[in-house]
Amino acid sequence: MEASAADGVSAPLPGRCAFYVTKKKRYCKMTVGKGKTFCGEHANSGEDTEKKRIPCPLDPKHTVYEDNLAKHLKKCNSKEKPQPRYYVKDINAGYGSEGESIEEISIADRTKEELDELIVKLKTALQGLKTNSVENTFSHTALDEALNDPKNGDSAFKHLKQQASILGNMEALKLLCPDRCYIEFGAGKGKLSHWIHVALKAAENVHFLLVERSSTRFKVDGKHKNADSTFDRLQVDIQHLDLNQVPLLREKRLPVVGVGKHLCGAATDLALRCLFERIRKDDDEPPTKRVKHQQEEGAGDETKPREGLDVSGLAIALCCHHRCDWKHYVGKEFFRQRGLGPKEFAGFQRMSSWATCGIKKFISKMSEQRSDHKTEEEEEHEIDEEAVSDTLNSVMSVEDREQIGRFCKLLIDQGRVHYLQQRGFESSLKYYTSRDVSLENVLLTAVPSSNQNSGWDITGSVQRCLVHKNRPSHRRQTSGLKPAC
Repeated sequence: MEASAADGVSAPLPGRCAFYVTKKKRYCKMTVGKGKTFCGEHANSGEDTEKKRIPCPLDPKHTVYEDNLAKHLKKCNSKEKPQPRYYVKDINAGYGSEGESIEEISIADRTKEELDELIVKLKTALQGLKTNSVENTFSHTALDEALNDPKNGDSAFKHLKQQASILGNMEALKLLCPDRCYIEFGAGKGKLSHWIHVALKAAENVHFLLVERSSTRFKVDGKHKNADSTFDRLQVDIQHLDLNQVPLLREKRLPVVGVGKHLCGAATDLALRCLFERIRKDDDEPPTKRVKHQQEEGAGDETKPREGLDVSGLAIALCCHHRCDWKHYVGKEFFRQRGLGPKEFAGFQRMSSWATCGIKKFISKMSEQRSDHKTEEEEEHEIDEEAVSDTLNSVMSVEDREQIGRFCKLLIDQGRVHYLQQRGFESSLKYYTSRDVSLENVLLTAVPSSNQNSGWDITGSVQRCLVHKNRPSHRRQTSGLKPAC
């Protein structure tokens, strides 16, 4: 009976810390020393405290014995390390122009009149853009075996379907080919690069650069240590990454293809700047300053790309528009052309979370089964609280809010399309999977203007096609075929 009670929830596990973690609704699972009741982190919580522990001055998330502080600071993992050559602080951050400071106002604090005014501006800005879009799904033969593996659960299957569709879209745009370096932004475990490598296993001179700012466990790039392809992982924020200084790119001098699966909010804009930004960030400056610079230095400098970087394409699955930032946003010029600025952007950014209101039912259902664990969908996107709030039910229905949220996402994404078009790329937004697989189901693609593919409508608008009522399964969709529509 005692053994069953010691489950870490109702009682501490044997040999583990007796400190109850209120936030996690369980006892700490750290091991304890012989004769101790609490682990070192929670030693101050018990009467068996022998020495005082204090928060580490480098990172208050962990503690250290006060009399051991000097020694700890020399080896603490949070100690600032020498930055690599490719680290250039804020090189991709963009600028917030003078007089464009944003006052943070939550949706709940806005009046109905203010919301109505924002919605009117949104619909006006969308005039001339195609908004009625339908699903356009691909697959790829590289994932057929994994997709048919019964050992994969629902969550794994959904991620595989998304990765298969991304690869299918890339092949349709001729972005899967030899003599390329694929840069995966927000790489996480690196699974998208893994499947690209599987798809190109017969190709020569293919290399991968995985960019992730945090330390990640269970990385799959370790599986390819003995492969002919190079897998380099950079632990750096995209905001501070200068690709021209990365050793792999300087050595190989290959055309690059930018990829990403669910690159959250401002990270997409940072990645676009990282790939395409000019030496001087003119499009972030006020028009008067921009004209002055052009007169002083000549219009030729305006379109000069960063030296040495040949971008042959892009495929990024977007998400979390409520995490966008006006300072980093690449579509400022697009917004200004429509009479919009940072104030409207802040409103649209927050309202974009309405598009995922449908996830509330999913979270509620899962929370009944696993009350003390986040769902994978929650962890990946960290859903904005305003997306699942009930305070707006009296203003408009959930269905109307979801539609407005999707319009906000579309407008923000069209600013990114405009940015790519201004740099000589054919860009489009595609619904690459169904909403029952992922609520964040838009793929941003771009190829150089000269690489137009016949049969494809790459016009800067969301691609449209007819979908049969009974969607064909992934087994009927193979790489190189037409969209399943």
